[in-house]
Amino acid sequence: MTLADIKAYCNNPKNRSTVNVGMFVLLILSFHFLYLVWNEVLDYWPIRKAVYRLMVWSVDMVFSQSCWVLDRILHIDITTIQETRIIAAPNKSGGWASVIIAPECASLKQWLHWIFLMLLFPGPWKHKAWYIPAGLVIIEWTNVVRICGILIMQILWPNIHIHLLGSDINTFHLAHDYIFKAFFYFIIFLMWVLWVEKFYNPSLKAKQHE
Repeated sequence: MTLADIKAYCNNPKNRSTVNVGMFVLLILSFHFLYLVWNEVLDYWPIRKAVYRLMVWSVDMVFSQSCWVLDRILHIDITTIQETRIIAAPNKSGGWASVIIAPECASLKQWLHWIFLMLLFPGPWKHKAWYIPAGLVIIEWTNVVRICGILIMQILWPNIHIHLLGSDINTFHLAHDYIFKAFFYFIIFLMWVLWVEKFYNPSLKAKQHE
């Protein structure tokens, strides 16, 4: 297949959905590996201090928001340790469920993921100007739902143990590494689908009728 064939395939309206999904996957995976290098190899160079300050601010914010939701909305009897950002509550087996909100739990990576995706994915900039910030807010509250969900799963089902692919998975790891990680990126995917259907595709149709 030549470059001309690829271009013709991409420009064919019948292939638009396939091309869009392919671009989404490519951008998501590209950012994942770029962020991995920036984090683990470059230690956030050249804005290391700014990134760490943003992480601390983000962690403090999601900690406060999660505590507020658990206490005021869900009426769960929580115990918190502000210094280490621990949220704990009694579980159904008489023990304790807990979540430690570490810097890695901040919304920073997902915020940058979203910005990277939306800046590079085509579409009208007049809508990107408000859609990107709106997505950042949704991502932040998705993270709150994630943290609350991880704690609630440990409260309700504290004794889950699954042996999968040579690993023993308990309730925390099932919630943290599988269910709510998938949930987080599913929300980003839904926001992207909404962008494509409501803004990007209509903008293409409008150009065709000009």
